[in-house]
Amino acid sequence: MRSWRSRFLAVVVGLLLIVVGGAQTAQAANILTNPGFESGSLSGWTCSGGSVVSSPVRSGGFALNGAVSSGDFAQCSQTVTVLPNTAYSLSGWVRGSYVYLGVTGGSSTWTPSAASYTQLSVSFTTGASQTSAQIYVHGWYGQPAYQADDINLDGPGGPSNPGAPGAPGTPSVTSTTNAAIGLSWAAPAGAVTGYRVYEGATVVQTVTGTTATVSGLAACTSHSYTVAAYNSVGESPKSGAASATTSGCTSTGLPKHALIGYLHASFANGSGYVRMADVPSEWNIINLSFGEPTSATSGDIRFNRCPVSECPSVESDADFLAAIKAKQAAGKKVLLSIGGQNGLVQLTTAGARDTFVSSVSAIIDRWGLDGLDVDFEGHSLYLNATDTDFRNPTTPVVVNLISALKSLKAKYGTKFVLTMAPETFFVQIGYQFYGPGTNGGDARRGSYLPVIHAMRDALTVLHVQDYNSGPVMGLDNQYHTMGGADFHIAMTDMVKAGFPVGTTGQTFPGLREDQIAFGVPAATSAGNGYTSPADVQTAVNCLVKGQSCGGYTLRGGISPAFRGLMTWSINWDKYYNWEFRNSHAPFLAALP
Repeated sequence: MRSWRSRFLAVVVGLLLIVVGGAQTAQAANILTNPGFESGSLSGWTCSGGSVVSSPVRSGGFALNGAVSSGDFAQCSQTVTVLPNTAYSLSGWVRGSYVYLGVTGGSSTWTPSAASYTQLSVSFTTGASQTSAQIYVHGWYGQPAYQADDINLDGPGGPSNPGAPGAPGTPSVTSTTNAAIGLSWAAPAGAVTGYRVYEGATVVQTVTGTTATVSGLAACTSHSYTVAAYNSVGESPKSGAASATTSGCTSTGLPKHALIGYLHASFANGSGYVRMADVPSEWNIINLSFGEPTSATSGDIRFNRCPVSECPSVESDADFLAAIKAKQAAGKKVLLSIGGQNGLVQLTTAGARDTFVSSVSAIIDRWGLDGLDVDFEGHSLYLNATDTDFRNPTTPVVVNLISALKSLKAKYGTKFVLTMAPETFFVQIGYQFYGPGTNGGDARRGSYLPVIHAMRDALTVLHVQDYNSGPVMGLDNQYHTMGGADFHIAMTDMVKAGFPVGTTGQTFPGLREDQIAFGVPAATSAGNGYTSPADVQTAVNCLVKGQSCGGYTLRGGISPAFRGLMTWSINWDKYYNWEFRNSHAPFLAALP
């Protein structure tokens, strides 16, 4: 955050073909029902926004048409029985923009633009005990309708189970409370005795109807459920997954819409030193910048007060501590921010992880702080080439950071405030590219996603730095450039709606609206991407009220509980006569 930086992103568009070897070779036999839609119907398929059309077709008389909307990417899926530990090949012909073909929970491929029918192909191998697979085709939010035809899944079908029911429809979330999540789903074809609700591989509820309430859950936790039907013959394949978060998140004492700023506590950075006692009362979260490591891989974090030689007006330790306590007594949160531009932190070993936890704890205890802000920049986070599942990361610097943050959360409990300030390169760029990919690209792309995902139930605020950024593709598949309302709208909507992660076939689930803010420079000297107060407020009005969105359609819907605004920095804001505070504190306070 300290100095001006820009990242210019190389745009490489291509298709990813993932081939996984298997112990048994698949037979060349299409095991899908109605693969070319030649029945003139969607028989065999479960579709949202799908219909059969007679033009344009690739072969025969019919094809699938997926009517994509701003809130639905028109997925059609089919679940088939398969043999364990067996190689299969999936292919299909598609037409349109951003069309995906894949296997739920496994490999996928896509095309960004196919003016005429183009074949997509992907291979996968079933697991050692896998007996069903769900294949899918879908478009993406806000794009025109897509078409698909002649979809083939080549390989041996699993043992037939005549009389067993088909797969239920993907559940809808009907209610959430502090301890329960309600679900409903469409009944499948065939005789049904009852339904089993699964969380992962565990049955959490068995019911006879097409609704269920899963109870006994912890407050403010995220869950994902599938449903299978059963009768006396056997169990159906599982439905698609539905995700939800219980309510009852512990209040951290923040206002509904907060003003968040970084305070240069260990350096002046040309803007001058601001004493803690002189920070205006409008700032709800004050991030002390920065805690930095003794070396990149030590994990040993130190927080040093700004020296008198650089900051002549710096207060004593006793006055600094007294001012922190006074802020907290007034309801403000004071956090240690770790990293920044110069604070390279790479937790490459378990030893570094443990040192990180103990050294950060010592700083929090020394100054009586409310929590931690993770501002890892530069090369602190990256992904190894084989680390392609953000839900189950394997790269040590990522895994150890997650473990360390969980330890700190467990140590300090529910009142512990955890915020993160990644750059767009580490979050939203993950929509296009995740890690190095097969082309040996930048290994840092999207590397915050596994950390955010793992900590989503403990995360207080994510305020992505909407500055020092190159153009970034949004969910409308258009490039957005920093410095105006449009950039903040598109980038923030991605965090709320969630998005497919590169070519991995996985989707990053969106965050709760009360966890989301965005960051802007306080002034032109503070960083590239300064946005005028009027444009910042235009963006917030779009996100909160759905007003003044320009040509952009919110994929994640409006966010009345949008948490607020972050800036780099409080010092720069003072240097420029408090433009940020004076403009946005009353604006946020007046929001509903």
